Amino acid sequence: MWMRTIKNDITYQLIIKNSKFITLLYKIKSNDDIDSLIAKTREIYPDATHYCYAYITDDSKKCSDDGEPSGTAGIPILKVLENSQLTNVLCIIVRYFGGIKLGANGLIRAYTKCTSNAIKETTLTELKDGINITLTFPYSRIKEVDYLLKDIKINHKTYGDMIIYDLDIENEYLEVLKNNQFDYEIIKMIKIEK
Repeated sequence: MWMRTIKNDITYQLIIKNSKFITLLYKIKSNDDIDSLIAKTREIYPDATHYCYAYITDDSKKCSDDGEPSGTAGIPILKVLENSQLTNVLCIIVRYFGGIKLGANGLIRAYTKCTSNAIKETTLTELKDGINITLTFPYSRIKEVDYLLKDIKINHKTYGDMIIYDLDIENEYLEVLKNNQFDYEIIKMIKIEK
């Protein structure tokens, strides 16, 4: 199954029966980003009634109703993310209660609609299987390496006795490195934007 992610973070707002719903879609790299983004959201919107969320990464998914009736917020958000085939995304919906109760079905519809509409407002990008590697080579090969990697973003460069590049590449690009007899170490499997 192919997966997608959002290209940029987005904020979307909707008012339903006097309740204000602010949907925040964040592109995340790992689970480490989640707690800080939720805390940041609580700081930006300190008087909100609820901070419901769902996220999907390569290795986990989770949702929270944050005080809304069980199953009326987090699960609907998560289902929209899953049905949209998204990964590496966190959706937080901040709700300011407007004084009119929506009921369980009304809440489910509201959280589903907010998530769906926010996704429609952003640009999606397809993900391919890839790997994070470190590539080690002597200074004498730097021009050759930089030419081979001209279209690839280098995450980090280290200059010591040898040069070490940390980079994310598509799986099939590994053959190019093998054919050119480079020393590399596979760090982890990842998803890469096309």
